[in-house]
Amino acid sequence: MRTLYGIPNCNTVKKSRDWLLAHQIDVTFHDFKKQGLTAEIAQNWLAQCGWETLINRKGLTWRGLSEAEKATVCDDASALTLMLAKTSVMKRPILEQDGKVLCVGFDEEKFLVASR
Repeated sequence: MRTLYGIPNCNTVKKSRDWLLAHQIDVTFHDFKKQGLTAEIAQNWLAQCGWETLINRKGLTWRGLSEAEKATVCDDASALTLMLAKTSVMKRPILEQDGKVLCVGFDEEKFLVASR
């Protein structure tokens, strides 16, 4: 089963969900804000993608951190702590199937591949 992780009011997540619906690709939506994120899932993503891919350093949440907080994020372990505390710091959406990350962010080509 494919799962799309994100927050519903994120424009990129909205665009992704609309695209998936228009292409009749079945996914389960997991809302970080309401359903949270487990350390196990986040660690799995970090092992596959690395913190540099998963942390959105252009987003409002990252920009809202103090310089000291930003400086502490330097590896997967420190990123995990931040991701669990502030799920909105992650790039969205994350499309996963059976524990495998298919795409971070919205990418039509990767979404098409995931639909096969």
